Amino acid sequence: MTKQNKFLSPLLGGYYFFYFALVGVYVIFMPKALLELNYSTVEVGILYAAAPFMRFLLPFIFRYYVALTPKVYTISLIFTFLGSLIFLQTVHDFYFYLIANLLFGASMGISLPYVETIALDTLSKERYGKVRLWGSLGFMGISLWLGKVLSTPHEALYYLSATAFLTLLFGSMLTKYDKPSYAQTSADSSFSLSRYWAFWVSIFLMQVGFGGFYNFFTIYETSHGVSLEITSWMWSFGVFCEIFMLYFQGALLQRNLLHILQFATLVTALRWFILYLYPDSITIAFMTQSLHAISFALYHTAAITYVFSLYTQKKLAQQFFLGIAFGLGGSVGAILSGQVYGEYLFLVESAITLLAFLVLLIHQRRKHSIDEKNTHTKSTHT
Repeated sequence: MTKQNKFLSPLLGGYYFFYFALVGVYVIFMPKALLELNYSTVEVGILYAAAPFMRFLLPFIFRYYVALTPKVYTISLIFTFLGSLIFLQTVHDFYFYLIANLLFGASMGISLPYVETIALDTLSKERYGKVRLWGSLGFMGISLWLGKVLSTPHEALYYLSATAFLTLLFGSMLTKYDKPSYAQTSADSSFSLSRYWAFWVSIFLMQVGFGGFYNFFTIYETSHGVSLEITSWMWSFGVFCEIFMLYFQGALLQRNLLHILQFATLVTALRWFILYLYPDSITIAFMTQSLHAISFALYHTAAITYVFSLYTQKKLAQQFFLGIAFGLGGSVGAILSGQVYGEYLFLVESAITLLAFLVLLIHQRRKHSIDEKNTHTKSTHT
């Protein structure tokens, strides 16, 4: 191991830790904070659609007009921090706060694909999980801490800014590990979304199904008499299970990635259905949180690794994964969950996730046909 690579894992770990601590503040505590500031659930849904929607638009811009260079990446980190500061000034006005969320979402949508490409290209599958789990530790740590000490909506915004600054600090030191082969991204006719359209539809639907969980799980549980502190423990327990999976999943990832994605999607549909059936049970809520190990940790790592293997344009592929899944899927999921929030929220999420599983089966058949065609073409030219 070179001296330079010796510091890569700690820097990646630091970036993941604070980036996902930032996500934790934004996802777990800000929706409830907004309700306390007299926002409606529909308005919360719209606001939480803004950032993901920007993540969806970005890959199309980067495919044709902009290269994801170290400079662009660093600027995105700076604007993520500035966006969090703007939140403090705009949170009391819906429209200005919406604009601030668009800036914040665009900035965050650039940095993670850049870092994921470096991590996937440099680390083994086993090592990736052990480094990536620092993100889960950051998410869990902020969940437990704020669940205990948070007393006013504005405190959540202060923590948001602090974690954004620390993400900037660690993230800015990763540019030296960017390989020249991935430094420039230009249009490539071989990059096709339509070729594997069913896969992209499936990951979109999977994240639509997560909309109710990411944006309304805290509200859902506290509305059923669960305290904010216990709800934060639910979040943390889910992340603990996620960490366990990230640490030990290396052997699983040697298997068929597509089969892993199918299994994880089906388990997630079951997870939401159980939450619908037992909305008042703390025990069952904790049990469903244990499935986060499969729904998020195993699914996410298998998905980004699968995408990494499908395309030669690695950064662009990771941007589209983040954009279509957490971007468009997250945006539609946020709006939809805000509209249907109530008794049937997780029944709807379960049905959507089951549809994601069925579309993934279509992708499997199509990819088998594409692979057979490619094999035939190669044998013909040999």
